[in-house]
Amino acid sequence: MSETPQFNTFDAFEDAGGEAGATSDKVHVRVQQRNGRKCITTVAGLAEDLDIKRICKAFKKNFSCNGAVQKDEESGEVIQLSGDQRTNVNDFLKQQEICHGDQIVLHGF
Repeated sequence: MSETPQFNTFDAFEDAGGEAGATSDKVHVRVQQRNGRKCITTVAGLAEDLDIKRICKAFKKNFSCNGAVQKDEESGEVIQLSGDQRTNVNDFLKQQEICHGDQIVLHGF
């Protein structure tokens, strides 16, 4: 009976930097496979005070791709871009000083 409390000690966010709220200051750039060779890049976790629509417009213009801003309950506003734009988004966010390199987390493949 004493072994059941051990399951509750596992912390899934332990590698994210300590407490559970530590993931909120990270910007997550993910790629999701659609059908065939098509994929979507999502950018989540940008600061609330930033103009997300304006950043999306700059992404679309600089990367020559389509994009949209979607509302999500967990992540707030999420930018969706067509194609694999992970490296482009990473370079753009660093170059425009929207966030630091250690705040950006690239996911996928």
